[in-house]
Amino acid sequence: MAEIIVFIGYFVILFFVALIFFFNGSNQNDKDYFLGGRTMGPWVAAMSAQASDMSAWLLMGLPGSVLAFGFGQIWIGIGLALGTAANWIFCAKRLRKFSRVSNDSITLPQYLTNRFATSNKALQVICAIIFLIAFTVYVASAFVAGTSVFTMLFPKMPESTAMILFALIIVGYTFLGGFRAVCWTDFFQGILMLLALLAIPIIVVATQNLDTSALQVSYSYVDADGSKVVCDFGAGLFSASWQEVVSGLAWGLGYFGMPHILVRFMSIEKPSQMHKSAAIAIIWVVLAIGGACLVAYLARMVMAEELLTVGAQKTVFIAMARRFFPPAIAGFLLAAIMAASVSTADSQLLVASSSFTADMYKPIIRKDASDWETLMVGRIAVVVVAIIAFILASSKGSGAQAIMNLVENAWGIFGAAFGPVVILSLFWRRFNYAGACIGVIVGAAVDIIWLFCLSSTGVYELFPGFVAGGIAAIIGTLVTKAPEKAVTDIFDKASDPNYDE
Repeated sequence: MAEIIVFIGYFVILFFVALIFFFNGSNQNDKDYFLGGRTMGPWVAAMSAQASDMSAWLLMGLPGSVLAFGFGQIWIGIGLALGTAANWIFCAKRLRKFSRVSNDSITLPQYLTNRFATSNKALQVICAIIFLIAFTVYVASAFVAGTSVFTMLFPKMPESTAMILFALIIVGYTFLGGFRAVCWTDFFQGILMLLALLAIPIIVVATQNLDTSALQVSYSYVDADGSKVVCDFGAGLFSASWQEVVSGLAWGLGYFGMPHILVRFMSIEKPSQMHKSAAIAIIWVVLAIGGACLVAYLARMVMAEELLTVGAQKTVFIAMARRFFPPAIAGFLLAAIMAASVSTADSQLLVASSSFTADMYKPIIRKDASDWETLMVGRIAVVVVAIIAFILASSKGSGAQAIMNLVENAWGIFGAAFGPVVILSLFWRRFNYAGACIGVIVGAAVDIIWLFCLSSTGVYELFPGFVAGGIAAIIGTLVTKAPEKAVTDIFDKASDPNYDE
């Protein structure tokens, strides 16, 4: 009972935060609702970025995979850690400055248009459509993940009821509170996730007599399709294939084009605060990924048989929390899994909504829309996107499953299409609008072609898509007219080391 009380208390706090931001009048316009008025401090910006990045995969997928198949599985985690560090160190501060100078852009598509001082909205609309579709599917995936956690914690609860509850929680506080509420709840959820990932290894090491020989015991189970899965821990970090290493590291490239991460950079109050944010974010991701791997490593020695013989490796965090902590603390730790799902879903829901409102509705459908109208349309878009995502997530047919399978490739499409363009826009003065358009199109096209035609190579499609998009953007820029003075003036002003607005 104590476990349930603590777990429910977590959601009560979420709504309390949302109500504060709804009634204090902090959301006056679309910039407030979608970007928090650029008032986020370094701690909130950093923790929110990392919490929205790391979904339930960090507490379920990664430790479950390491538990079953060994440390060779953490190359994706290594790639994500390196990508996080590179993004914060090289791009975060410049993007904050460039987006502000580029007509105070509040979304990534808006920035990629304003950066080149053009009235042509083609790239902005293309980007917005990609964002809207991909993030709607992402939100649907989060609904599925959140539902699975609910049903594991409350076995008697029907899946339909669990999904409705999860959807209402996310939509409720995102609708009411906007970007500020999402960032502040993500801040606390990021702390909760980190504490949970560190608490379990600490208590296990302190209280258990560990036998490393248990690592080499082989386990097996029969999968849902009837095939036998053998779980050997022997695969070490440096015995992975070159395809696994390259694909794992390529995941890090996705950060440079990931909208729900980049928008956190744009929201921070002052560019000069970015160094502190970068340090916080990098430390968080290293400790969090390390903690997740340690949970799996220790679980392999204390409870591998009961999990791996039934194929329940993804529940390793839940099982460890319940075994080594009293119910009240276990409820706190289990809330961390929901925090991981919620912190990702709310950010994706808000970015999907902003893609429609700020990049399509206001500039194309209703150019003279008032601040109040834009704000209301944004809130309505949150609900509409959530409804579509709920329909996708709750569908039981093979079509729905095919849609959900696309989610794992959305990271690659974002990274390949937008990563090179974002980097070039921040560091190359000669870069122009034509090059940006070509880079986005080629990056996305190569990513998709590789996925459907060359995935048998074992190389993650993000890597060739990213390389091709970058080369195409450079060539497209060099063979077209150099940017006008208005464009280079934006670059020069944003590049000024003394600019800190």
